[in-house]
Amino acid sequence: MTNVFETIVLIPSLHPTHLLTRYVEALIEEGFLHIVIVDDGSGPMEEYQVIFGHLNSLAQCAVIGYPDNRGKGYALKYGLKYIREHFPRAAGVVTADSDGQHTASDLIIVAKGLRDNPRSLMMGSRNFNQSNVPRKSRWGNRFTAFFFLLLYGQWLPDTQTGLRAFSAELIPFMLTIPGERFEYEMNMLIYCSGEKIPFEVIPINTIYLEENKSSHFRALRDSARIYKQLFGNFFRYASSSLLSSLLDIVLFTLLDRWLLGAIFGDLLRGADAGGYVHTYVAAGIARVASSVFNFLVNKSFVFQVKQIRSAAVRYTLLAVFSLSVSALLTNLLFNMLKINKSVVKVVLDTALYFFNYRVQKAWVFKKRKAQD
Repeated sequence: MTNVFETIVLIPSLHPTHLLTRYVEALIEEGFLHIVIVDDGSGPMEEYQVIFGHLNSLAQCAVIGYPDNRGKGYALKYGLKYIREHFPRAAGVVTADSDGQHTASDLIIVAKGLRDNPRSLMMGSRNFNQSNVPRKSRWGNRFTAFFFLLLYGQWLPDTQTGLRAFSAELIPFMLTIPGERFEYEMNMLIYCSGEKIPFEVIPINTIYLEENKSSHFRALRDSARIYKQLFGNFFRYASSSLLSSLLDIVLFTLLDRWLLGAIFGDLLRGADAGGYVHTYVAAGIARVASSVFNFLVNKSFVFQVKQIRSAAVRYTLLAVFSLSVSALLTNLLFNMLKINKSVVKVVLDTALYFFNYRVQKAWVFKKRKAQD
């Protein structure tokens, strides 16, 4: 891509104001040649249709849409389908919001970034430390950015930015990403992370007009959708771990109290006066059974992969590694810091729990083209 102004600008819009008109005219003045605006079911009200009609009359602008509101994610994918059909030679796409949060200069910077990094997902990143940022936006984004780093290993200071750019080659991939409302943008980050598509963060202006009152983001409902996507896979992982722990405890109790005694009673009583062998056998059988259960649930339900043999080997290696690290560091830190060993182990095992999730997602259950 040699000319950044040939990048297709895609703007989803619901109930536009004069800000959209000024924004598009500024983009045209800067030199952008192709702007696609998606009317996300704004309705027949004259104030909206006058704006869309004026924009559609501009040579550089095309307004498309549908009668009923479907959500930002749907609008973005609707626009991407239009771009794929009408601009088959397009080099890249820049998505932007219509509520005045982005400037024309921001789009130029992001488009230039895409030109220099055509294989990356460009992210226009706002500075949430500025005084004009509403408190709920500041803390909401910090919370989301922290957990995205924890769960997906990527530090994105502005996970909620609508100013993004990517190569036209990625349009088919972007169309496969689920989500029809604001959660689509979070899914885009999750799926790009899973496909190892690099992120490039570019600082942009931080604009919040009237505490961002023009935004159509519904704090409770849309936040719930976003966090469902962010934490959904991890919650399945946590559920799998909880069920495995319960199975381990139940099996150990059954084996220790009744089954082993009923099956090997005389043998165990004669060779195990202190009950140690009895306990170790019960614990070992319970742990193996719960580990197999955890592996199968993670494979089929959490990470949804088909391969078994190679994943089982990697799962076993990770389990041995985690157990060894936990034991080694627990004793090491206990001797160095002289604090309660149980406290040390709880802290370490919590960190290892998130570490294991990342490793299982990225390595143990990594989806491969060639299935076992």
